[in-house]
Amino acid sequence: MSTIVASDLDRTLIYSAAALDLAMPDAEAPRLLCVETYQHKPLSYMTETAARLLAELAGSTTFVPTTTRTREQYGRIHLPGPAPEFAICANGGHLLVRGESDPDWQRTVAERLASQCAPLDEIRAHLVRTADPAWLLKERVAEDLFAYLVVERSLLPETWVKDLADWAEQRGWTVSLQGRKIYAVPRPLTKSAAVAEVARRTGASEILAAGDSLLDADLLLAADQGWRPGHGELAGSGWQAPHVTALGERGVAAGEEITRAFIRGVVSPGRAG
Repeated sequence: MSTIVASDLDRTLIYSAAALDLAMPDAEAPRLLCVETYQHKPLSYMTETAARLLAELAGSTTFVPTTTRTREQYGRIHLPGPAPEFAICANGGHLLVRGESDPDWQRTVAERLASQCAPLDEIRAHLVRTADPAWLLKERVAEDLFAYLVVERSLLPETWVKDLADWAEQRGWTVSLQGRKIYAVPRPLTKSAAVAEVARRTGASEILAAGDSLLDADLLLAADQGWRPGHGELAGSGWQAPHVTALGERGVAAGEEITRAFIRGVVSPGRAG
């Protein structure tokens, strides 16, 4: 059986210092490996055990990093193991094949967005118009595909994200709050569609997946087996599915447990637990 392992990165496999959630005494904390630097400073980490397991996994099956990050942001990450043949960026907007964005997939995505949802300019204008400068820190467009805001969470009104989601849904867009970022993403722009394309190209018959946010829900639902950590948007909302294991671990410990589950899933398909 040919298997694809498709995993979200941030707060699923890799963690910023703020997201590590090291609850144990300092003397018992795991050794960490830095896998990303930004502006000459360390930014993202895995435990050394998770890094070893991921290298083993990537050397034995098709491992597909599957992220909402732009290609530039993804390029800062140096995961252990061989360079992935396939990677998915911009929430499915770009399918990288040996590091280069596939033009056929770009055309497919553009056609779907044009026919199924409101244009980016309309959504972005609404975001800028309704966001309050008191809590808005940054406004960005990613890869000319979707928009996001960086906000001061403590000042963000409780109902603002829900109101935005209701407005966006009528226009074929979804909204997700992750940490300090509020994403507005076209509904047809999904990780699962891009992973399905990788499965088609590789002839894979099974997909294992992991993710922590609302933007990962479609990926988890499309997988044969999935895992979500004990933190994040999905855990906070109580999201579940029969074939998705809700882990108790939080933070970087969850990332390590996810890599273990992937290894078990590849070795014993259908019985990873």
